[in-house]
Amino acid sequence: MDLFADDASQGDPHPGNAPLAYRLRPRTLDDYIGQQALVGPGKPLRRMAETASVRSMILWGPPGVGKTTLAEILAEASGARLEQLSAVMAGVKEIRAAVERAREGQMRDRRTLLFLDEIHRLNKSQQDALLPHVESGLLTLIGATTENPSFEVNSALLSRARVYVLKALDESELITVLKRALGNETLGLGQRNIRASDETLSILARAASGDARRALGLLETACDFVKTDEHGEVLDRDAVIEVIGHQAAAFDKQGEHYYDVLSAIHKSVRSSRPDAALLYVAQFISGGGDPLDIVRRLAAIASEDVGNADPRALPLVIAAWDAYLRLGDYEGQRAIAHAVIHLAIAPKSNRIDQAWSQAKAFVAEHPDLEVPVYLRNAPTELMSSLGYGEGYRYAHNEPNGYPAGSRHDCWPPNLPQARFYEPSDYGQEKRFQQMQAWREELDRQADGDS
Repeated sequence: MDLFADDASQGDPHPGNAPLAYRLRPRTLDDYIGQQALVGPGKPLRRMAETASVRSMILWGPPGVGKTTLAEILAEASGARLEQLSAVMAGVKEIRAAVERAREGQMRDRRTLLFLDEIHRLNKSQQDALLPHVESGLLTLIGATTENPSFEVNSALLSRARVYVLKALDESELITVLKRALGNETLGLGQRNIRASDETLSILARAASGDARRALGLLETACDFVKTDEHGEVLDRDAVIEVIGHQAAAFDKQGEHYYDVLSAIHKSVRSSRPDAALLYVAQFISGGGDPLDIVRRLAAIASEDVGNADPRALPLVIAAWDAYLRLGDYEGQRAIAHAVIHLAIAPKSNRIDQAWSQAKAFVAEHPDLEVPVYLRNAPTELMSSLGYGEGYRYAHNEPNGYPAGSRHDCWPPNLPQARFYEPSDYGQEKRFQQMQAWREELDRQADGDS
């Protein structure tokens, strides 16, 4: 096969023994389903196709939304030669070979469009090897990634490519994909004339979680279990349920979605929405996430977002953590749900988080602060002779258990006074506020007496 031949359609692009999802790949943007913000009339990728002027880009989106298909369509529309590499298998050697083929194509006045799947997996040296050829225009790069390119692609390469965000297909779009597959007699399942209700197709669409490739794979498998009646073959709900089984939307622990769900749990609890918090916890665990990652996040929430508005929050989370380890996963998940609901319902205060941040910032500005002499221990005679510990008032021997007066505020000498912790009006912190105000009044009285 001549890689540089002008006929881009050599061979059968949709062999009959290929999976259904491969056979039904759209050949034009008119057949493409979804991503209308990019491929609809007047939108960026359609304009590129219509003007045969494709620029370097990175397509960022979840699996099965058509990133590879878009690259193929754009290459065909622009008359460019398509070079495909996967970053999982390609190294500097493969990139250099692709560059050499691009140079040969350039001698024939043929542009090369390099589709690089999973571009986020390229290391720095591989990205550096690619950069000058994208910069010179020898290669027009279309990178595909499921991960945020801001974190995974170096800034030099990122600056030379426009990022386009692709969305997961919604249920109605996936149903359209499935109906096309059932009706296409040439490449799909149309010759079998299989009947399927909208309810059945909806179940398949929901199970696919926005992934068209997955939806077609499920359909192809389910059609092996069709029933026959007097009108022909029918794909019913029971067959689909049997094929789907108890599938879970698993995700990569290093992937962005993993942390998106953790973020959703945190923000739902902070927003006092227990049902939403439980929803995301269930999604996280069902997708294979480590329940202990949730407990760790809950421990942070207990101090950061609940704090002293409900001082029981942190001990409750630690108890849930211990219960999970003691009871095992199945029973332990209930203990995690227990803690999630408590934190979501509890009054909220971020005053601990604010106080801690301010204290750290203050110390950064005054790194050489000194501990007051009266707060220092005096384990030796020398230290005692220097006045260490002298004047310290033992709180339990003081009226109200409080050594009143500003001279005993434990603050470092010669430093401006600062207040970090300001209790809120919520929950138990309202009582803390009252206690602080009462002690401040005792200080004023003691200072007045002196």
